[in-house]
Amino acid sequence: MAKFKDAKVEILKDETLSKNWYHLRNVTFNYTGSSGVTQKLKREVYDRGNGATILLYDPRRESVILVRQFRMPVHLNGHSGWLLETPAGLLDGDHPAEAIRREVMEETGYLVTDVRPIFQAFMSPGAVTETIHFFAAVIDATQRVEEGGGVAHEDEDIEVIEMPLVEAMAMIETGAICDGKTIMLLQWAMLNRASLTF
Repeated sequence: MAKFKDAKVEILKDETLSKNWYHLRNVTFNYTGSSGVTQKLKREVYDRGNGATILLYDPRRESVILVRQFRMPVHLNGHSGWLLETPAGLLDGDHPAEAIRREVMEETGYLVTDVRPIFQAFMSPGAVTETIHFFAAVIDATQRVEEGGGVAHEDEDIEVIEMPLVEAMAMIETGAICDGKTIMLLQWAMLNRASLTF
């Protein structure tokens, strides 16, 4: 960061453009860059809170549990909108480990107690404030305790899918799996499969 040792950011105005589903802001700020020149800039920032996602892996069956649901932003960008993903959700004020346990039960019907934190990542840092906490858990895919499928009052309509890890990896290459967090977790699983045991 030596290049930016004298860089400065001064927020001048933070305006709410929309606060419907999430919070869209217009931030005006002075940016003094590495050259020492100060510019007045504006950026729209989308704040939806932080989230968590998890890889559910059954080492005996060498399979993963994924969910499929409709995503309107993806649909508007020329895709069908039906994405195959790892279970995920917003923290909603909970500790990340508690939040992901809740989301796993709601979305998939699996009860996970031992969740392993892996890393955190900003998924779209040019426009979205969200950081995602990534986890992994070893499960027995035959021990589903509830139906899953999402929460009705949140208008969730989720299909739960078990598939071999190698098949999921092949679907990345074909484009059948194209969700960033899911690709990251599947690739992590391939690199760390030996540690994913009971």
